[in-house]
Amino acid sequence: MKINNNYSECLTNLACSIRKYFELDYKHNTLEYIDKILEEKQPKNVVTILFDGMGSKILDKILPPNSFLLSHRFKEISTVFPATTVAATTSITTGLNPVETGMLGWNMYFKEIDKTIATFKGCEKGSKDKSPLEESEAFKKKYMKTKTIMEDINEKGKYKGYKLFPFGEEPYGDLDEMLNKIEKLCSEDGKKYIYAYDTEPDHLMHRFGTYCSEVKDLIRYRNFMIEKLCDKLEDTIIFIVADHGHIPVENIHLENYPEIVECLRQNTSIEPRAVNFFIKKDKKEKFVQLFNESFGNYFNLYSKQEVIDSQLFGDGEENPIFDSALGDFLAIAKENKTILFNGDTEFLSQHAGITDDEILVPLIVVQKGPGLFGT
Repeated sequence: MKINNNYSECLTNLACSIRKYFELDYKHNTLEYIDKILEEKQPKNVVTILFDGMGSKILDKILPPNSFLLSHRFKEISTVFPATTVAATTSITTGLNPVETGMLGWNMYFKEIDKTIATFKGCEKGSKDKSPLEESEAFKKKYMKTKTIMEDINEKGKYKGYKLFPFGEEPYGDLDEMLNKIEKLCSEDGKKYIYAYDTEPDHLMHRFGTYCSEVKDLIRYRNFMIEKLCDKLEDTIIFIVADHGHIPVENIHLENYPEIVECLRQNTSIEPRAVNFFIKKDKKEKFVQLFNESFGNYFNLYSKQEVIDSQLFGDGEENPIFDSALGDFLAIAKENKTILFNGDTEFLSQHAGITDDEILVPLIVVQKGPGLFGT
């Protein structure tokens, strides 16, 4: 099984470089070129801005080469597997791979409560009730490793860590407010780390398509506003990244394949382009045959053992729930298809497959201040 994600040069490794700079422990290799920049420049402020879904290939197709973001793109790196928000944003905020965090995808099977759960939301997949279940929240708290770099920095007490989200406690209202908060925090005394997350362009891409006019305008606006922000900062290094890219898709509804559905013993999970199947014991051979006949041109199908042996979800200490969360088979999209079933949402654009459009993310580095490139 070939691994497309590079776990020596991915979001986890960037996070480990940030952990190293703020004198925290880290469990994976750092990015030496980022270590060198941070060590030589010793910035007061380190800022990571993550634009959800703004993959490297998308920027190439929308922005001109001399645009601010592309002209400051240090290189392309990979996201983790799967190329999706639950897995990737947890890795960039912790410095751990998905196999360690247990945060594998949008939907996951929680064995202790015997339910397939929307991981972030805490509700059962396919249920009309979208409120979080108490037992799913307890399960996540018990097993998922989500303690952030910012929390570790603040717990240690030597420096300060901040997180900016458009939801949760003290949310920002829009992009302008997020950037204004970054500017204000950077002007304050003391060495600090700021992590800011933007839900776009992912949200628009899902609804209206990867390259619709709304998405193009939104990315161009972010390019303009990030340049304006950087012009105001001093003694700061800014990393601009994405959690994954996007690809236009055609949706397959599994309900239209009753023979395959008959093989299932519970709901599908993880992602529509990285689909986890739990199969009845006496139906495994039949499932493989039927799946490959119907979807073999669009998906690679792997057994659970192949997934484990390949370290597809990264290396590191295996989370206690990892094994039970994996189905008997995992289908990974290699073309422009999704497989939807019982609670999955139909979108025009998706991610979590193994194409470069989904896996490769930009590592944009802007250095502002005396003696720093970009002043």
